[in-house]
Amino acid sequence: MQTIEKEIVFDVEAMRNNFPILHTTVHGKKLVYLDNAATTQKPNAVIETLNLYYREQNANIHRGVHHLSEVATFEYEKARGKIKNFINASSVKEVIFTKGTTDSINLVAHSYGRKHLAEGDEVIISAMEHHSNIVPWQMICEEKKAILRIIPMNDDGELLLNEYESLLTPRTKIVSVVYVSNSLGTINPIKKIIELAHRNGSIVLIDGAQAVAHTHVDVQQLECDFFAFSGHKLFGPTGIGVLYGKQSLLEEMNPYQGGGDMIKSVTFEKTTFNDLPYKFEAGTPHIAGGIGLGAAIDFVQSVGLEQIASYEKDLLTYAAQALRSIPDIRIIGTAREKAGVASFVIEGIHPHDIGTILDREGIAIRTGHHCTQPVMKRFGIPATARASFAFYNTKEEVDELVKGIGKVKEVFG
Repeated sequence: MQTIEKEIVFDVEAMRNNFPILHTTVHGKKLVYLDNAATTQKPNAVIETLNLYYREQNANIHRGVHHLSEVATFEYEKARGKIKNFINASSVKEVIFTKGTTDSINLVAHSYGRKHLAEGDEVIISAMEHHSNIVPWQMICEEKKAILRIIPMNDDGELLLNEYESLLTPRTKIVSVVYVSNSLGTINPIKKIIELAHRNGSIVLIDGAQAVAHTHVDVQQLECDFFAFSGHKLFGPTGIGVLYGKQSLLEEMNPYQGGGDMIKSVTFEKTTFNDLPYKFEAGTPHIAGGIGLGAAIDFVQSVGLEQIASYEKDLLTYAAQALRSIPDIRIIGTAREKAGVASFVIEGIHPHDIGTILDREGIAIRTGHHCTQPVMKRFGIPATARASFAFYNTKEEVDELVKGIGKVKEVFG
């Protein structure tokens, strides 16, 4: 007997009602927010969780015996447990709270890289990295007299895996690669990149900032050694992020920062560090941010990452076709596997001018080099205009973007 699968209908308008900012106006026009790769908007569930914390639960954590401290500590550590389950870490000991992806990468570069890199060793990154996955490695390589190697990419914005494989040598200690490019939208073959690195005996860090809101991440299935992401890319608060690390690696790493809560005992002669994960969490953390990130994860899981990915893929296809129909537009980043980013340039018009005129129409996009200046150099351009999508965006908003670009072209003749 033939079974007919019921199509799941994604009710985007109902979803948008969870995000109050989407119903505001800009310059008298209804807001069209297409800057999600820079930061995502926050649902009521996250906003209310932050309000609740500051209204009824605010206290410092881990140190107090009074009621508020115990409540705040419980909620903060409950959020750590949610993150552990969300990325399928083996233990909460492998979930380190940080300020964000940049902080997480710096932690690995300094705590792992400083200990394991020696003169002549090599670190591999890719040609499409965000500055936060370039500069920390340049700094530590300069300090340790190590060498930074770059995986090249083709004209579509896809990494050349054959070139990558040839870069791997016994001197390669670390591979640090972005999962999804913030300026091109390319989804890299991370599983293959990790497999090749491990076969070579190298450890791998994945910059997952642009991935966690768009696809299911299972760090055990990926077998990555480190994975970094930011809360504000995942509909959570700014100033909070996560570093996942395999427990065996974290155990033998030295702390990145010193201070309160990352110690067991301190004398003027010697300090004994705390157990994981607290060894890497010096000082009073962003308590509300951690709890808010837990609420964001609850919200995303209630929607369903598979449903999100399917909807966004359809939306990106629609947007790419609409943009290609406009004369004089060149799309930057045409990889076969892409997430919700559409970067483009218009002949004879600077991206900043595009962004300024679109803003007057209520349309928020990002313009500039997107903290990926080497990418811009690779494509021979100073900057791009970038529209980036989330599951609360609509095809009607894409149509508004196309109309807005039409006005840009009118202004510039």
